[in-house]
Amino acid sequence: MYTDSLATRNTVASQMRSLAQMGQPSIDIELNDQRGAYMSSYTTSDRLHGQVSITAPHDSRFDDIHITLEGSSKTFVENLSATSTINSRSRAFHTFLKLTQPITESQYPQPRVAEAGRTYEFPFTFVIPDQLLPTSCSHKCESEQLHQAHLQLPPSLGDPELAGDGTKLLDDMAPKMSRISYAIKVKITRHRESDGKEILLADKAKKLRIVPASEEEPPVNVEDNSRDYVMRREKTLKKGIFKGKLGRVSMEAAQPKAAVLAPPNALSPCPTTTMAKVVLRFDPASEDVVPPRLGVLASKLKANTYFASTPMKEYSAPANAYLERNRGLFSDTVPLSSRCVESAKWERHDAGETLRRDSAFSVMSTTSDTVLPKPSAGYSGEAFYTATLVVPVTLPKDKAFVPTFHSCLVARIYQLELSLSLHRPGSSMTTSTLHLCLPLQVSAASNAEAVTPAATAEREADAFFQPRAISVPSEDFLGTATALLPGQSAVANIGTNAPPGYSFFAGASHGMPVRIPSPEGFSPGCG
Repeated sequence: MYTDSLATRNTVASQMRSLAQMGQPSIDIELNDQRGAYMSSYTTSDRLHGQVSITAPHDSRFDDIHITLEGSSKTFVENLSATSTINSRSRAFHTFLKLTQPITESQYPQPRVAEAGRTYEFPFTFVIPDQLLPTSCSHKCESEQLHQAHLQLPPSLGDPELAGDGTKLLDDMAPKMSRISYAIKVKITRHRESDGKEILLADKAKKLRIVPASEEEPPVNVEDNSRDYVMRREKTLKKGIFKGKLGRVSMEAAQPKAAVLAPPNALSPCPTTTMAKVVLRFDPASEDVVPPRLGVLASKLKANTYFASTPMKEYSAPANAYLERNRGLFSDTVPLSSRCVESAKWERHDAGETLRRDSAFSVMSTTSDTVLPKPSAGYSGEAFYTATLVVPVTLPKDKAFVPTFHSCLVARIYQLELSLSLHRPGSSMTTSTLHLCLPLQVSAASNAEAVTPAATAEREADAFFQPRAISVPSEDFLGTATALLPGQSAVANIGTNAPPGYSFFAGASHGMPVRIPSPEGFSPGCG
């Protein structure tokens, strides 16, 4: 009985909405360069050209038509309480971008009455900005760097109707508690005669998928006692239960270079790939101990989405995700690869060999093979062994990845998890497993035809420093100098003009030219 009553109320409400909309003008938003079968995807500096078509079923008076490109973020956080059975929910909404298409007076009908059955078209043009206005982030931040990060355009996130690669819908690994949306919105309004209040006559929105271009940021500064990342791990290996030690093994790696996503709708056949370099060191307990046998190296990628109902004042990290009640974290782990690395060779180093440790190892994963990791806690000063493993990191195509970003309410970072199994010499059983957790940045490339301010400035700088050709002038320009030295008459100068790099001195060689040595690095006649 209750179900029938509820269905009846829903039907009546639907009919009432249909009747109310019958008298509204219909709005159609079209893009000239519609991209993708499922969505319209764009990136930084892309131009959006299109038109808005408005048709009224009957004569309708209006005052204004608003065409805007808007970007907004929406979040909610469940506030769980241990003392109460009722859970509260805090929400937040932030419009960080709003671009308005100007409409001239000549484009409006005069008077402003939409005639029944007539279609009015209003063209629009928007350019995806590469940065937001400073007013978009007005709250306090722990650093200026974070404030600048909040002023970068965030990618579309959390909308199941838009997440994808431009050809099909995919999971972008975002929770329902966070959403970042872009849309072209159209509103037709009229001012009420009694009090002048603006009344909405009709509105419509067309969703857009935006993946802004982003450059690779400096590596994350990871402390030794970090709770978010593990860049180095050591472990003692034993011969067996109640037996002596084989030695101590260490495993370390640096932050890989960023994985660069292709521009939207590029349809690149190549997957998004980067590389991680892992360096192993084995310090044996005695000279007769050989290194352990390497097993399987597995890699996983964890996507962490942070959301809050109040502006974030510091960089998001797993360690501070739950420090405040109005903040949450959603993580999704994607397996990448599992490879047998038994064929990797250990290299023996004598005790007297200098421990070369390149300072670039802490920030680059492509350092030379001569870099040696620091000794383990069990190093006895004798010979030791090292091995290097190169781990390809390829983002799977069954997920929709977005660039790493930090905004006022939502953030996304990635962690690369590596695990390596080790076996005792002569045994097939796993003796131990080492784990690392590295920061991994995902960035996005821009369209080749997009003319960004940064690209323009870079081209101008390259042109300025482009080497110029420096050579001796042609003979056609020699002997034509007319500049006079102090005390020299124009009559005396006739027929005695010297090529550049020469001058006349009073009483020197009876008026014959005297060679002046050119400054070092300059050719004669260069001025």
